[in-house]
Amino acid sequence: MIKSKFLAITGIALLALSSCDQSGKPQMAHKAAPFLVQTVEKADVTIYKEYAANIEGEQNVEIRSKVDGFIEKIYIDEGATVRKGQLMFKLSAETLNQQLNAAKANIEVAKSQVEVSQVELEKIRPLVEMNIISGIELKTATSKLNAAKAQLNAVEANYLNAKENLDYTIITSPVDGIVGSIPYKVGSLVGRNEAMALTTVSNINNVYAYFSMNEKQLLEFIRSLGGNSMAEKIGQMPEVELSLADGSLYNHKGKIETINGMVNPRTGSVNYRAKFPNSNRLLRNGNSGRIKFPTQIKSAILLPEKSTFELQGKRFVYVVGEGDKVNSKEVIVSETVGNNIIVQSGIKAGEVIVHDGLIKLREGMQIMPNSVDLAVQKGLNKEVLSDK
Repeated sequence: MIKSKFLAITGIALLALSSCDQSGKPQMAHKAAPFLVQTVEKADVTIYKEYAANIEGEQNVEIRSKVDGFIEKIYIDEGATVRKGQLMFKLSAETLNQQLNAAKANIEVAKSQVEVSQVELEKIRPLVEMNIISGIELKTATSKLNAAKAQLNAVEANYLNAKENLDYTIITSPVDGIVGSIPYKVGSLVGRNEAMALTTVSNINNVYAYFSMNEKQLLEFIRSLGGNSMAEKIGQMPEVELSLADGSLYNHKGKIETINGMVNPRTGSVNYRAKFPNSNRLLRNGNSGRIKFPTQIKSAILLPEKSTFELQGKRFVYVVGEGDKVNSKEVIVSETVGNNIIVQSGIKAGEVIVHDGLIKLREGMQIMPNSVDLAVQKGLNKEVLSDK
């Protein structure tokens, strides 16, 4: 009996101590986690879209032989700079010299025949006038003189042709430029029917960059420009930049000069040509690169892609609302540009969204908002590169 009372008193005492301990220590309250947030703003954004381009010289002239002959001398080397009229090749000319000499001799023979015919005509004319001989003789003599003169004209033409062919054995550059590869050596037989040219001379003081857009991009682009004619629209096009094969940016901007009038039915693309100055001769015929075409979007909402998340094929952001609680909101993306997106609809300027760490959030969660660095938040004005 005494033992039972003792146990009961002990239990009551422990309960009282426990109650005192709980009332003496305050409970730990839930603490909101800090997250970076940014205010949505509108700004003008310049988007650079890239297109693969092939580089060609302003002039690419194939040097070919107009006559058959063996290469006797090569005066230039591959990669050399040549001027207009500079001697490049000399072909053997023995046969052509013989043809020219024969043509000279034929001229002398034809001149003699004209003189003989002229003398004969002069002898016959007074005899006809005195009715000593028939008038038919005069007509015959006149015909012979005309035939002799025609023969003289023919052999003179042959002489000029032989002289021209002989001149063709001396091959000069038709333009200023850079010499390409030379597939032939001294002693090679060349002619007008050869598949390969003797070489190519490229005028690269200016170069052309050829690139293409698809039909949809062309329509969008033309509609965005003013002007009634295509020439007026081309004149309003912005300058373009050229990214070189090593990733560096060419230090001169180019201007689009032409747009092909036809859409390629197989590829659905339209060819463009941009012209770049090349006074330092950095660019060569056959180079490749990428055209960077600028497009400006007025009053765009540009967000970092990491401030959004996808769910069932839709894109969402977390908007910070009353009491610093976050709620998801669907946004419609018009374009992806690098690590950023341009929002077409879903949020408005002035709203605050969570900038990073979205994987840790859940609907209705309270956060401790910390504004991102001003340079990041104001980054809407920077130029961005489109992946499309």
